[in-house]
Amino acid sequence: MALARLGRCCRSLAHESSKGVFCAVLQPGGIEGCTGAKRHLLSEDVIKLQNFQQKKLSVAHLGTGSKGNYIELFSQKLQKNELILRDELKLLLHLCQSADDMVIARDAIYRYHAENRNFIEFRFGPLFMRLCYELGLEDLAVATLTDERMQGFFNDATSFNIAIDMLFTKGSYISALDVLRTMRKQGVPFNKDTMMLAFATCYKLNTEESYKICTALLEQEQAKGQFISRHAYCFAVALALRQNDVEKAQSYYSQIMNTDSRLCQNLKVVIQAMSGAVTEAISILSAAIMPNSPTFVKKPVFSEEVVDVLRLRTEGQPDMMKVEQIVTQLEQADQVTQQTLDDMLCHTPTGKRKPIMEERRISRRTLQPLRADKVK
Repeated sequence: MALARLGRCCRSLAHESSKGVFCAVLQPGGIEGCTGAKRHLLSEDVIKLQNFQQKKLSVAHLGTGSKGNYIELFSQKLQKNELILRDELKLLLHLCQSADDMVIARDAIYRYHAENRNFIEFRFGPLFMRLCYELGLEDLAVATLTDERMQGFFNDATSFNIAIDMLFTKGSYISALDVLRTMRKQGVPFNKDTMMLAFATCYKLNTEESYKICTALLEQEQAKGQFISRHAYCFAVALALRQNDVEKAQSYYSQIMNTDSRLCQNLKVVIQAMSGAVTEAISILSAAIMPNSPTFVKKPVFSEEVVDVLRLRTEGQPDMMKVEQIVTQLEQADQVTQQTLDDMLCHTPTGKRKPIMEERRISRRTLQPLRADKVK
C-alpha cells in the first residue's frame, strides 16, 4: 500500500534533495524557488470557513451570558466529570476565540467521544477542524486527528482534507503525509479533494519517495475506477516532469479529459520540449499568437519559465531563431507572464457559483424564501 511506508520514510523525505531535469532547466527563483508558497488548494465550498465564522458571530450575538462565563463554566463541567451534551459542545466550539479556549474544546471532544463512541449523531470533526484552521492551530489539529483514542470521531474525508489543506498553507508537507497515512489506516475513503491534496503534497516534496507514493496512489485509484480531477492529474504531471520521467508525465497528461486551460497548455509545452518534440511545442505557441484580438477576448498565456524551457531545448539548434521570433510576438501581445507553473498549480479554486434564480428566491436580509409573488 502506497502510504504504508510513510512511517519509515517521512524522516528521509525531509532531507532528500530535489532533483530532475524539470527543476534544473529553470532559472533560479522559478518553480523550485516557489515550492514554499503559502497558498491553500480547497475552495470555500469545501472549507466553509466563512459560513462557520458567520455562525460564530450569530451564536455570540444570540447566546445568553458572556463567552468567558460559558467557557469557564464548561471547564468546571469537565473537572466535575459531568455528561457533555451535543448542543453544549456545539455552542462551545462556536464560542472559542483563542488557543486557551481550544485547550478546553479539545478536552471536551475527547470526553464527548469517549461517552458517545458508539452513537454518532453529529459530525463534530469538520467543525473542530475549521476552528483550528481559523485560529492557525495546525499542530493541535494534527495531534488530535492522529491520536488513536479519537479514531471514529473524525470519520469523514472533509475533516482530514481541511487539516491537510491547512498544513499545505504552512509548508508542513511531511505532517500532511502523516495525516494521509492516518486517514488510510482508519479506513476513511479518499475523495477527489483528498487525491488532489495528496498529489500536491508529493509534488511539493519532490523526492523519489514522494514520487513513488504519488504514482502508487494514482494507480490504485484508477484501478478502483475512482474519479481523479484535472487539478490532481496536473500535480502528478508536474511531479513526473520534475523527476525527469517524461514518459509517465505524457501518460498522465493523456488521461486528462479536458485540457483547455492555461495550466494544461503550459504543461503540454514543457512535455513536448522535454520529450524532444520541439516542433509540436513550437506549434502550440504559434497557434496561440493573438496580437490584435480585442481586450475582452481571453488569450492563451504562457509562463516565462515554460518559454525558457523551450529556449534551452533549442539553443544552438536550427529552430532557435524561430522560437525567439514566436516568443517575441507573444511578449508583444502580453501573452507571456512571470507567473510560474507553481503559481498556476497552487491556486485556490473559486468554487461553485449559485444559480441566479436560486439566489433570487432567497432574501439576502432574512435568508428566508421569498414569496412567489414577490420574485421579479
